[in-house]
Amino acid sequence: MKKLFAEFFGTYWLVFGGCGSALFAAGIPNLGIGFMGVAFAFGLTVLTMAYAVGSISGGHFNPAVSFGLWVGGRFSSKDLIPYIVAQCVGAISAAATLYTIASGKTGFSIDNTKAGTFASNGYGAFSPDGYSLQAAFITEFILTLFFILIILGATDKFSNGKFAGIAIGLALTLIHLISIPITNTSVNPARSLSQALFVGGEPLSQLWLFWIAPILGAVTGGFLYKNLLQDYQQA
Repeated sequence: MKKLFAEFFGTYWLVFGGCGSALFAAGIPNLGIGFMGVAFAFGLTVLTMAYAVGSISGGHFNPAVSFGLWVGGRFSSKDLIPYIVAQCVGAISAAATLYTIASGKTGFSIDNTKAGTFASNGYGAFSPDGYSLQAAFITEFILTLFFILIILGATDKFSNGKFAGIAIGLALTLIHLISIPITNTSVNPARSLSQALFVGGEPLSQLWLFWIAPILGAVTGGFLYKNLLQDYQQA
């Protein structure tokens, strides 16, 4: 249960900190943090919780990461579903908190006809800069693949594990710097689910992509690392 609570709190912090920065701090005139600030916020959530609870659960905070580590031989299949459930519950709880806070501002409403509303992900008309379904799928697949390669490499027994959290947090920052204009950045099905549930409409109907593409990317990354990179290092 400690592992599941760690995943709950870690994913909660990721969504609250990352999506919260997008909702409350990104667009304030003259003072807003913009895309770069949001990217660093997501990276910092993972970095901080990796050191806070990573020793308890491994610090996944993301169903795609759990799948990738499972395929990479670093995670037990019996824990896969419980981890994903804990991650999704944590993400939804954070989104509910964000909604409650946002509702405290006069005039707040969620316009589910607008791209990126309530930090949701999307493609086509719901991509922040109008990128197609194909572009969104490729982006989410490739970025999650490399995210898993970085996680597996940074936590390999031949690496300096003391700096793994920094490498992983900065990797997520870079991922957001690349892809916020394309999909509003997912690479995390739980993060996408939590926001889409509160937005509804087309963003919710597009949610399938933000589960399938990251998980396929993560599975591919786990397979590649295990069979092409890890074996090479051990040789």
